[in-house]
Amino acid sequence: MSDVTSTPSGGAGPDAEWLDLECRRLLEFGRRVIHPLGGAAWLGEDGSPDLGRPVHTWITSRTVHVYALGALLGVEGCTPIATAALAGLRTTLHDDTHGGWFGAVDADGAPVGTGKSCYDHAFVMLAGSTALTARLPGAEELIGEATQVFQQRFWDQGRGRVLDEWDRAWTAPAPYRGLNAAMHSVEAMLAVGDATGEAVWHDRAGRISEFVVGLATAYDGRLPEHFGPDWTPHLELNRDRPDDPFKPFGATVGHGLEWSRLLLHVEATLGTDAPAGLLEASRLLFDRAVADGWQVDGAPGFVYTTDWDGTPVVRARMHWVAAEGIAAAAALHRRTGEGAFAERYAEWWSYVVEHVRDAARGSWHHELDTTNHPQASVWPGKPDLYHAVQATLLPRLPLAPGLARAVASSAWA
Repeated sequence: MSDVTSTPSGGAGPDAEWLDLECRRLLEFGRRVIHPLGGAAWLGEDGSPDLGRPVHTWITSRTVHVYALGALLGVEGCTPIATAALAGLRTTLHDDTHGGWFGAVDADGAPVGTGKSCYDHAFVMLAGSTALTARLPGAEELIGEATQVFQQRFWDQGRGRVLDEWDRAWTAPAPYRGLNAAMHSVEAMLAVGDATGEAVWHDRAGRISEFVVGLATAYDGRLPEHFGPDWTPHLELNRDRPDDPFKPFGATVGHGLEWSRLLLHVEATLGTDAPAGLLEASRLLFDRAVADGWQVDGAPGFVYTTDWDGTPVVRARMHWVAAEGIAAAAALHRRTGEGAFAERYAEWWSYVVEHVRDAARGSWHHELDTTNHPQASVWPGKPDLYHAVQATLLPRLPLAPGLARAVASSAWA
């Protein structure tokens, strides 16, 4: 790890200069991301756009978010990319008939699938929030519609949670409820509140987080992901296809880490109005993810999922899990000052540099096998930059405000 030096906080790991260079290297990789149809393309191993794949709303939204952050950082060329991706959200991927956003469109621009998902719409809100902070053209209109649609269609005020999916014409919600959509809704709600000054979005993030605190406690840190319409957990869902990229069976190690960090952002944002137990749940989720997922089969890396007793189910190593582990360790170290979290932070950056970071072709390998060699059983290519870029930024910023607002205000550690 000759190109990684000590952190200002004292633990071994990348310093601020290295993190900045890695962020810029990642942004360079994705410069060909804009699809001819509009929106963002799925990227291949070398950063070339895979035009045979659909244009996805979640990838396009993440591209707006990442390159708007690049614009806020002053990285040359990021503003045009973010602006072009944002235009795709307002045209190619937008449902002009019924409102909201398709999940994806095919090579002819026709919608793929029949549903509209909370997951996608949460990312549109995140994109709009970061774009608004970066003062991109069209950002105000985008976030205005995105928040209106989300509030009307996906926010369940009575329960303080989110609906997961509707049909295209918004006639009825699907019965499935999911924690993945809830997680990215919390992320988006924090960003919307930061960008617009509307504190109600922060309050909504707090209500979802309170539910997650209860789940973490009830299930010893292994969060159920799938639920029925009354939020009864469906613990056996997709046991027959455990490596599903969005609805895998069992406990998802990376989501435990991601929630661990998000709960601390909610705590820092809401202050004395935050729900009780956020720090304790954050620790529990982090410790469980490490115990169940890190290096449990003899090789470094996090397994993807486990059964409800902690037995690994899908042992592939996903790049995003390592990125979220880094970010969670940094957040807990910032919150507590405890050296154990700094040690994990350094250990996982060492792993990323040795195994995950692709120094030859750019970006990070999105999926590795159990011996840490690249594979593509779940994630072919290198679809987007969101998790890796955030891993280079979050450790340098406070827990609140969120990424865009903190970068814009130069609130560096």
